Amino acid sequence: MNLQALRDHRFATLKATYTDKDTMLYALSVGAGLDPLNEKDLGLVYEGKLSALPSMAAVLAHPGPWITQPQFAVNFVKLLHGEQNLRVHRPLPAQGELQANYKVTAVQDKGEGKGALVFFEKQLTDAKSNELLCTVSSTLFCRGDGGSGSFGTPPEALSPAPAGEMQPIGELKTDRRAALWYRLNGDRNPIHVDPRIAVKAGFKEPILHGLCTYGVVGYLIVRDVCGYDTSKLLTLDARFSSPVMPGESIRLDGQRTADGLFFQAVVPERNQVVMSQGFARIAA
Repeated sequence: MNLQALRDHRFATLKATYTDKDTMLYALSVGAGLDPLNEKDLGLVYEGKLSALPSMAAVLAHPGPWITQPQFAVNFVKLLHGEQNLRVHRPLPAQGELQANYKVTAVQDKGEGKGALVFFEKQLTDAKSNELLCTVSSTLFCRGDGGSGSFGTPPEALSPAPAGEMQPIGELKTDRRAALWYRLNGDRNPIHVDPRIAVKAGFKEPILHGLCTYGVVGYLIVRDVCGYDTSKLLTLDARFSSPVMPGESIRLDGQRTADGLFFQAVVPERNQVVMSQGFARIAA
């Protein structure tokens, strides 16, 4: 890893327009609309009274695979998406024009042979009003780049849930075509669609996008905790623990607090935790 290149890099501000079609596609790709007679679900997939899922901020104005650029010298074959964080400052409109600003906020070196964490941030503002809408943060685990050095101040670590058993809150069975749908939001990494490439990467078949699992969890929280009120979901933080295969179920387990929900996501068919140390702050 070229630490100096990461420290010095300045991303160009990106302007992006999204339509109600993009908002509906995103919701469909994370499982909304399975019951087309459910009027509340229709509010996420029908332009008549459309609301945007907050987790859609993760795909809007995405900068693409920027870390694979050669000047950063990152061993991207060994790169994993470690954590994802969202702060909603104002609810996303169902369609609009955005301005996106990006930066690498810190690099935390774990040591030679132990990898490094790269902390990346995207801020989305309304292009017309200049109001800050969302801050989206990602933690990238560069397993092959330990010993390259650190800079900046890493964010606080995710908090574990308090003692006590988590209870099932909601569940969704993903479509076998889920990755084919989700990739149309912008992430066309072939590991999610090409069986040969997935096998070369060590998987038996193409895996679901981590951010699709994140989106499913965000949808389940909106559906089963927020009562379909998308404005109530204020933050969404979680660690990716294991991949999901398209067609598997995703169950949301949680523990309510005064201001939110500690949660994890589980694939019940394998009793496998796929997202851990999750917390969502919920408006009253």
